[in-house]
Amino acid sequence: MRIALLLLLSAIALGALDLHAQQINRCTNAQGQTVYGDKPCEAMGARARLLPGGRATGGSGLYHDSCARRLSEVVAQIQRAVDARDANRLSGIYLWNGLSSAAATHVMDRLDAIVQRPLVDIAPVFPPEPAYEPAPPQPFTYTDGSPVDPQQAPVPEVGVSPPPAPPRRPIGLRLEQTLANSATPSRTVFNLRRQYNCFWITL
Repeated sequence: MRIALLLLLSAIALGALDLHAQQINRCTNAQGQTVYGDKPCEAMGARARLLPGGRATGGSGLYHDSCARRLSEVVAQIQRAVDARDANRLSGIYLWNGLSSAAATHVMDRLDAIVQRPLVDIAPVFPPEPAYEPAPPQPFTYTDGSPVDPQQAPVPEVGVSPPPAPPRRPIGLRLEQTLANSATPSRTVFNLRRQYNCFWITL
């Protein structure tokens, strides 16, 4: 199983997984060891990894036939993953491409920790709004290029509003949580990526 894990994560690093093999499941085998794979836990002779106080999620670590094409679907999947305390469900919307074996294992550990914490809010993260800088005034000239007497030049408009800014799109999602069994606030920011015409999250 360990060799299979290394082969799987190597394929991820090479970008060899297609759209329907994006998810990595974290499971527990009969010996109580944590194993990883791109198949349902049951198909690997294991079960979905149970967290302390959590509930069995059964087939929640299965492939997803469709991906999140709207931001609201990403938010809903994060909400369901935290409610179920299911890192496998959260891994289904994570963009694994380009990660090494060690990096993928580290990400799964972080996702596992995130779903254990009670969720308070999910808020969009926007890029900073660019400051408006009006164009410098240009000297008035006649059609032949000769300068206009400043006393005869048109009076510039006062109080001209800046042009409307283009709509800003979220670049991430901010999870406001509390640490397990305490009121200590905890914050995680997922970066949003667009690939395969779908939304994915990264850390």
